[in-house]
Amino acid sequence: MPQISSGQKTLEMVLSEVDPVTSDGEEMEPFTSGEEEEEDDGEENTALPPAQKKARLEACTGSEQTAKDGTVWHEQNLGCPLPHSPVECYSADGQPTIPVRQKATTRLESFLCFITPDMLQSIQRWTVRHGKDTEDNWFLSVSELMAFIAIIFLRGITKLPALRDAWSEKLGNPGIMMIMSRNRFQDIMRHLRFDDKETRAKRVEKDRFAAISDLWSCFVTNCISSYDPGRHINVDEQLLPTRTRCSFLQYVPTKPDKFGIKFWAACDLKTKYVCNMIPYLGKDLNRPSEVRPERDVVMQLMEPFLDQGRTVTTDHVFTSMELAKQLLERKTNLIGAIKRIRRELPESTLDLQQYSTQVFSTPVAALTVYAAKRKKPVYILSTMHDVVETNKTGKMKPNTLLDYNKTKCGVDAMDQIVRSYTVRAGTRRWPVAVFYNMLDIAALNAQVLHQACTGVNERRVDFLVELASELADSHLVEQSANVKNRPRERPATPEPGKRVKCQVKSRCNSNNTTMRCVDCSRFTCGKCRKELVCKCNDCAA
Repeated sequence: MPQISSGQKTLEMVLSEVDPVTSDGEEMEPFTSGEEEEEDDGEENTALPPAQKKARLEACTGSEQTAKDGTVWHEQNLGCPLPHSPVECYSADGQPTIPVRQKATTRLESFLCFITPDMLQSIQRWTVRHGKDTEDNWFLSVSELMAFIAIIFLRGITKLPALRDAWSEKLGNPGIMMIMSRNRFQDIMRHLRFDDKETRAKRVEKDRFAAISDLWSCFVTNCISSYDPGRHINVDEQLLPTRTRCSFLQYVPTKPDKFGIKFWAACDLKTKYVCNMIPYLGKDLNRPSEVRPERDVVMQLMEPFLDQGRTVTTDHVFTSMELAKQLLERKTNLIGAIKRIRRELPESTLDLQQYSTQVFSTPVAALTVYAAKRKKPVYILSTMHDVVETNKTGKMKPNTLLDYNKTKCGVDAMDQIVRSYTVRAGTRRWPVAVFYNMLDIAALNAQVLHQACTGVNERRVDFLVELASELADSHLVEQSANVKNRPRERPATPEPGKRVKCQVKSRCNSNNTTMRCVDCSRFTCGKCRKELVCKCNDCAA
């Protein structure tokens, strides 16, 4: 057998490694490896087969951890797809409903979408009934009640030390003076009622909110039916500052106003429109201790807007795995901060370096743990993200945290807007305090409707001034008509040397006088009359 030299062996090795396509010999079909075949298939069809997708997910999945309540978490790598599938997102922006869009052409019509004429008639009926308990001839018309609300709005625009300053010569508002006298305003405020006082005691046994419950239910129903919110809805709490005596007054030390009545609110993120509100009336003794009320609150607030692909943003008070599961069943995503002490969270998430991120997943949601400070991580639970990534600059925050920061401020921003020109004033009756809050929210929602229907973008203070003017117009027209049609009969003349009570009482407390008005012949004191004397220069000299 001939021996093969070492040179021939070297030549055979070189020829075996030569690419046939680039050589001078006969062309051959190039050999492709299995990895290249997978890449070519991926270019033609981006959807991986189930077996390959499962393998890819397993490659991104790390250790497995079990929480105290039995929830199994799988640690995931950043940038890898998560096993759960988010709900298809709601794409439309918030807009008024079709019936409202056709009639909300003025500021007053937008406001009456929330405080309807039927609600005004109800307030007028119970106020008149309470007034007649003290005075048989006491009466209040709906137009005068609207003028009364107009003064409440104008008082919120210009803050003064006391109520009487709004009618003073130096500090007073001319618009308020023209609408109504101070005594009449105080008289209406004293008798203002929202329900039947005779049946209230029986209704309070089942409903602590009975003093204004019917009016509040109509208001919330109008808020829900007048507007279709956009994709993102924020759920949070609002504290109505008041120190009135009521059984469900709350003390929240983290709020600017420590005491008040707490409301749970759902707001559209973009427009800050208040979609739904629920008052907190204290602990429900019928609810089992293991059932958390916050989950039911979110579901109740979101009930009119579920099954459409919207996203709810909540803080650590509301967020839980149980809530995420219930919302996913109703085709609604959830993103929110969650407390570290929750039993459904994995335990080994404390030893993180600063600006580091850890991701865990379940078939329902993804948990992002971000250490803004060492050993003080932030927990974000999300069902709207299928991939968790971090930015490469700065503090390397994950996209779940960035999206939460963008969508968490709906209710807080709404409360800040309302506080700027609020109608809230000191009162000893909690139903009046709730009515003030109702007027603030109705004015905010009315401005959102008016801007969406007419395209007019104006400052809140300008909107409130024009709204107050439109509310008072009908009363001013009636007032001027009553002056023209007032009988000209002269009142009885008192005995010589005696004075009588002022019959105008627009700016006094029943002063005595002997002067009459030249038009209506009523006795008028010095505070309630105007001296209109015209003299030429020759006569004045």
